[in-house]
Amino acid sequence: MLNLGLFMMPIHPAGKDLGKSLREDQELVLLADKLNFSESWMGEHYSSSGEPVPSPLIFNSSLINKTKNIKFGTGVISLPQQHPGVIAGHAALFDHLSKGRFIFGIGAGGLVSDWELFDNLDGKTRALTMIETVDSIIKIWESEKPVKFKGDYINFEVINNYVPELGIGKFIKPYQKPYPPIAVSLKNANSMTAKFAGQKSWIPISGNFIPPKDISTHWPTYKSGSLEKDIVPDPSIWRVGRSILITDSNEEADDIINDPHGIFTEYFLYLNVVSKLASGEKKENLTLSTIRTESINKAKELIIIGNEKTVLDKLIAFIDIVGPFGTLLLTGHDMTAHKKLWINTFEKMSENIKPIISDYISTKLAKAAE
Repeated sequence: MLNLGLFMMPIHPAGKDLGKSLREDQELVLLADKLNFSESWMGEHYSSSGEPVPSPLIFNSSLINKTKNIKFGTGVISLPQQHPGVIAGHAALFDHLSKGRFIFGIGAGGLVSDWELFDNLDGKTRALTMIETVDSIIKIWESEKPVKFKGDYINFEVINNYVPELGIGKFIKPYQKPYPPIAVSLKNANSMTAKFAGQKSWIPISGNFIPPKDISTHWPTYKSGSLEKDIVPDPSIWRVGRSILITDSNEEADDIINDPHGIFTEYFLYLNVVSKLASGEKKENLTLSTIRTESINKAKELIIIGNEKTVLDKLIAFIDIVGPFGTLLLTGHDMTAHKKLWINTFEKMSENIKPIISDYISTKLAKAAE
């Protein structure tokens, strides 16, 4: 059975009122919960007013008591940017406050200005620090003794000031046992992160801004890692993101996707600039007009947009390329423009399209098992 989820970076216009952006994001989570979406993911970025949520745990905490069933994911906590003790404590606390409605999404960090802010400019160091950090967090959660962790990048201990009778030096444990499910985002084709995640049985998440052909390599790579550890993975664990907008007509869809200053052009303009800076291009060499044209083309390639029948056809074609998965994560975009269309999209995806896609995926899985 297919689940629907919500994934928000979120990306908003850089100069937009923060309060309005946050209220819109909260409203979208509440709508998703009302429509029986299984989960909602929120990103973490410290140094961008275009991605204005520095703490997904704080944002998600504001919605625990306003929702009924939806689970909250961190998409993702960038582990090299905080001390493991801070992350372990905050995540365990949220897990208790939400009574287990928590998925612990982790990563190495994807925003270049955050890399600069935290002096994490070396990609290899970020990746290795992430691995040591999650190992140390798990050790904190599992340990019933004084904690000592020594790695190449992460070192800490609480030994000399350990008085367990009074709780001094002891860490709070998560609500879920032994700890919340761990998820990791995937990007590149044949991602080694996917293989590593398969070895660890972590939840894989393929992003909405990745071409279908690249996504199609994620599950086979994940599965190869699992099988190395004698684990047979279930594709229902796999989350796949897409940006989807159902319009009243295909002509309306064409107008939106071709708008040089429209929601999707601005979205990919931001992502393309971030990507170019991350690859080492100097900001003074960036030409926004050229990147804007690139962004229109990227939107046409990756956005699933059109009337209801067109969107359904495009989704089936997408599944034929990437393979069966368990949860389709709809991207939460800025809702200043086309708010009624966005709400209508979430409703139609839940009520009309989800059952059809769910049956289609089930049929593909059944045929594959024969």
